[in-house]
Amino acid sequence: MKTRAVIMAGGEGSRLGTLTAKRTKPAVPFAGKYRIIDFTLSNCVNSEIFDVMILAQYRPHSLIEHIAAGGPWDLNRDFTGGVRIYSPYKARGSSDWYLGTADAVQQNFRFIKSSDPDFVLVLSGDHIYVMNYDALIAFHVDHQADVTICTIRVPIEDASRFGILNVDKSYRVIDFEEKPQQPKSDLVNMGVYLFNIELLDKVLWEDHAQSDSSHDFGKDILPRLVAEGSRVHAFPYSGYWVDVGTVDSYWKAHMDLLAEPAPIDLNDRSWVIHTRTEERPPVRIYSGAQVSNSMISDGCVLSSDTIVERSVLSPGVRVMQGAVVRESVILTDAVIQPGAIVERSIIDKRVNIGENSVVGGIDLTGDPAITMVGKNSQLPDKLKVEPGAVIATDVIPSDLSTNLIRSGDYIQTKRLAYEV
Repeated sequence: MKTRAVIMAGGEGSRLGTLTAKRTKPAVPFAGKYRIIDFTLSNCVNSEIFDVMILAQYRPHSLIEHIAAGGPWDLNRDFTGGVRIYSPYKARGSSDWYLGTADAVQQNFRFIKSSDPDFVLVLSGDHIYVMNYDALIAFHVDHQADVTICTIRVPIEDASRFGILNVDKSYRVIDFEEKPQQPKSDLVNMGVYLFNIELLDKVLWEDHAQSDSSHDFGKDILPRLVAEGSRVHAFPYSGYWVDVGTVDSYWKAHMDLLAEPAPIDLNDRSWVIHTRTEERPPVRIYSGAQVSNSMISDGCVLSSDTIVERSVLSPGVRVMQGAVVRESVILTDAVIQPGAIVERSIIDKRVNIGENSVVGGIDLTGDPAITMVGKNSQLPDKLKVEPGAVIATDVIPSDLSTNLIRSGDYIQTKRLAYEV
């Protein structure tokens, strides 16, 4: 039986703040050398699903450049599927911007069914997890399901952020409620769905005709199928999975990778996370530098007397003499100038942290209070940025009227910037 994967990659990801100011959420860098979408794409090819559609909408430029023809994932194919990226388009009919996840699939359904698949695997492009979809497909067939929802158990105090399911002894879903204030269960929807093609075609058209629908799988399609008595089953997943949709979850997911043992083994050669890799020289670590419990990518330079602890450094990061980086995520080509201290912060691409500046820190109240500095921002020397402050993209020294940025402040550039 043939499966076509459809990856939802159009979300704005506004809860990721400055990280998605100039890129869609699935294109956000992750774990040094990867993008978030690499995990879902790699799950597909490692499961031998080579027919992949990506539905993009918000600022897709970085995503399109990253995926290109799909070579790093062995998806540069024509006769056996390969990868294709689809974005909203205007036509004579009722096409427009995607109104929800189900609407995005419905608008592209003629492309989806063009290869005549038996199953459609609907995936999110902004989750970090490792899953062999073969097990999901086998479960779906064995239970003669119309649709199978991947599920995972979470702490009950976190459950209200997700769709909540209740199942019977055969894993058939008997109740589905999207993000209830008082969850009845800790079994949650992962946003991974396997549909029989005929059912998906039918329910999408029915939903399209309903003017009061938000055209979303979690809010509309799945609760309706459960209520109507369709064969909806829950596939139990017990591995590591995280929706990196917030600043705190993005930062915490990086810290999880630095745990011992890490929840995902990036060194597992039987399940490689593929990506498009830049040509960078080897890491250069000078005498006196101290590095512990960190991930350091190609092209990084750690000068003498630097300290890097429990941090992730992306390609080309430079930590200059005497600088300190702790519990932070530093993205590509950022520079931490001599004597600067960066702690519990997310520093985006091509940021310059001025000499003897202090960015972030530990909030004594116990709040993670992650500090963020947006893409291309250039911070002056001796600047103090308190925990939880945010400096947006393209900020330069003349945008600042003080050398102290308070916790909770949001600093924007006074200039207009159009760079993607």
